[in-house]
Amino acid sequence: MPIMIAPTGMQKMAHPDGEYATTRAASAAGTIMTLSSWATSSVAEVASTGPGIRFFQLYVLKDRNVVAQLVRRAERAGFKAIVLTVDTPRLGRREADIKNRFALPPYLTLKNFEGLDLGKFDKTNDPGLTTYAAGQADQSLSWKDVKWLQTITTLPILVKGVLTAEDTRLAIQVGAAGIIVSNHGARQLDYVPATIMALEEVVKAAQGKVPVFLDGGVRRGTDVFKALALGASGVFIGRPVVFSLAAEGEAGVKKVLQMLRDEFELTMALSGCRSLKEITRNHIMTEWDRPWIAPRL
Repeated sequence: MPIMIAPTGMQKMAHPDGEYATTRAASAAGTIMTLSSWATSSVAEVASTGPGIRFFQLYVLKDRNVVAQLVRRAERAGFKAIVLTVDTPRLGRREADIKNRFALPPYLTLKNFEGLDLGKFDKTNDPGLTTYAAGQADQSLSWKDVKWLQTITTLPILVKGVLTAEDTRLAIQVGAAGIIVSNHGARQLDYVPATIMALEEVVKAAQGKVPVFLDGGVRRGTDVFKALALGASGVFIGRPVVFSLAAEGEAGVKKVLQMLRDEFELTMALSGCRSLKEITRNHIMTEWDRPWIAPRL
């Protein structure tokens, strides 16, 4: 189904089984799980849960040697693609995290960074891998880094965090295998467009050269239908997975995936669509299609 799981970090904060539960639920639903590089389970641990198609989300860090080690681990664990997050060269001001004094509990760790050669990382003076990883984001991130990644892996690279036609064309120029329209859960920059508002611009700019996916804002099967009608090849869901994981663990994630599938299938049926190919732009209407209606401010 065109409903896949987006990368969300630190899932063991939501449930003791964390990413284990999520990946088992994804496999049971026959869909794709994207593992965050900031996960509380490693790529090898996730792979050990059994068969399934999995992607690995990656940040470009200052220490390229660490990036290369992460990529090699994902390859060895059988992951099928790299999801490169490009909208976080700096962390946004996440006031909820500040207010809540967000921190990873001491009994959890960022498993993907364990056992790596972290260069000058001094474990005796640093409070943990979380601080290390947060301080490692490379603010010089550029399109050249996509090219560099292609020199160290043959896995397809999906660029996550694109919202404009200009960046879409640049991503394709540097060899991205796909584009994920994402605003990082609207946590990076206030007043950024909703991804559904940016989707059609990106799809038109891609001109069918690479698949375009929508990340964020999907809460109902009707949302999936709208995204596909606007040209998306599929959607990624984040918060619904974490919420259901916190509520009922693996069973909760299975339930939310089944709910979305059922709602989406029903929307297709009631819209006269027998297959995904029959979902077209003609099935939805936006405010831009109705110029006589004043836009909401």
